Amino acid sequence: MALASTAMSWSFSRPIDSCTPSSSCSVSSSSSFEPSLAFFYEYSSNRVFCHHSSSFFAAGRFHLNRRLANVSWTENVRRIGSRRSSPLAIISATVATKEASRSLSAEHSDQEKNRTQVSKGISMKEESHTKRKGPTLTLLLRLSKGVENLVIIGSGPAGYTAAIYAARANLKPVVFEGYQVGGVRGGQLMTTTEVENFPGFPDGITGPDLMDRMRKQAERWGADLRTEDVEFIDIKNRPFTVKSSDSEVKCHALIIATGATAKRLGLPREHEFWSRGISACAICDGASPLFKGQELAVVGGGDTATEEALYLTKYASHVHLLVRRDQMRASRAMQDRVLDNANVTVHFNTQVVDIISDEKGQMNGITVRDIVSNEEKAFSVKGLFYGIGHQPNSQLLQGQLELDDAGYVLVQNGGAETSVHGVYAAGDLKDPEWRQAITAAGSGCMAALAAERFLAMNNLLVEFHQPKVEVTKKQMTVEDISMGFDITMTKHRGQYALRKLYHESSRLLLVLYTSPTCGPCRTLKPMLNKVIDEYEKELHFVEIDIEEDPEIAEAAGIMGTPCVQFFKEKDMLKSMPGVKMKKDYRGFIEANK
Repeated sequence: MALASTAMSWSFSRPIDSCTPSSSCSVSSSSSFEPSLAFFYEYSSNRVFCHHSSSFFAAGRFHLNRRLANVSWTENVRRIGSRRSSPLAIISATVATKEASRSLSAEHSDQEKNRTQVSKGISMKEESHTKRKGPTLTLLLRLSKGVENLVIIGSGPAGYTAAIYAARANLKPVVFEGYQVGGVRGGQLMTTTEVENFPGFPDGITGPDLMDRMRKQAERWGADLRTEDVEFIDIKNRPFTVKSSDSEVKCHALIIATGATAKRLGLPREHEFWSRGISACAICDGASPLFKGQELAVVGGGDTATEEALYLTKYASHVHLLVRRDQMRASRAMQDRVLDNANVTVHFNTQVVDIISDEKGQMNGITVRDIVSNEEKAFSVKGLFYGIGHQPNSQLLQGQLELDDAGYVLVQNGGAETSVHGVYAAGDLKDPEWRQAITAAGSGCMAALAAERFLAMNNLLVEFHQPKVEVTKKQMTVEDISMGFDITMTKHRGQYALRKLYHESSRLLLVLYTSPTCGPCRTLKPMLNKVIDEYEKELHFVEIDIEEDPEIAEAAGIMGTPCVQFFKEKDMLKSMPGVKMKKDYRGFIEANK
């Protein structure tokens, strides 16, 4: 039997589990040692944490390592952690004097050569030393204070499925859902309409609803969900480090499911008209009153573009689908729907050149070029929607993981394993070909199972059993009608409340414009509610559904949702389209309340 010590090796003359307070266990050392030495013993039977006061310790006065001297043995065991299926016995002890050590037997001094090698899979560099002074790397990692089992970066079908499987395995994963970088939490499905090909929903389900269900399921099983963007990761050193603007987490295993972001055309005036006529989310912005009854254009020839074109026919007088090639790449079913719809005209071999605006600076058309004839012409449209594909969100991984030329993470044998042991990729981040919700979910499952296996094989896994989930009551807002309106309340809804507060309130007025199918709205509302709660009685809040109150949205110039506007004494101070960070809203409120 071999023991790894901080300064020496130990061996026992009999099995450690046969040593009792009344029995004798001889121990030998290969060298002299100093006080405050801790040693570890690993064996293949049941996990036991041992602390003996028998003759085994009679040769010298053993006590807990000085760093743990004021803490009970039970508390030390709890801090170290345990896992039933991966046996490990740990004895932490020190010898009071060098003289005491001389009385110990030296009959097995050659045992240092037999120290246990670190479990396979950590890395070749870490495996290269079989004669290791001090505890094995596995043990050092396992004893690292405050280190999580698993961190998952990203949400969507891949991230949430990984979270569900990992949480059910009692890993208690920390999930950074994302916030602005790469899109809002929930991934690309938060900007889709009906999902008709996800198993289990014969009547279809909207993308935001599907993501809400996955998120709730992960949360139910104990996943630690954080709506934060990761700003830095370090996977060159162990344990791994993951940093966001609000927190820093160290972990033994990492799943990256950051997905992909919609591409842009790079038009000369694209930045000027982004969210003012140009959008990459028809489901978010298509319901704007400014688009209702107008001609609109969609760029692209795949499933995303055809889906957006069909969705926009609900609001537009006509939709132009601009396809750069001589044929569409969409599925046959989607092509048939588009070609059979009288409100959609498909223009092949067509490229968008620039945006046209009127004297007021409002978008009122686009210039396009025929790729075959090179002729240019103008289309009179009020909105331009992008459906031209995506690029992987792998910026944080540059120089740390192997990527292909397009930035997708390279995995081994079609699985989830990356070029770094303990780091796994899932979803569109590693999939330039299929990019389906169901394949993303499947890869999230694979990544979670692989991560659990890695943790178990390397004796790093600490189980967290899920307590009963407390049901959180949904926050209620005032139902604003003429008979029930109360100006002393902070939160309101609807145009009646807005008109009353606009004319009568002396507080800062925050108006949130939303739409029923807007996925990002579902991310913003709970976060904004928390900010508003911080300023109770100092401001008024009104939510406006642009489909219920289109005339209000049109008068406010709302081009898409979500959008926040601030008013005070009948003056609009600021308009903030999209989802911003809490500090942005909080900072403006502080400066203007």
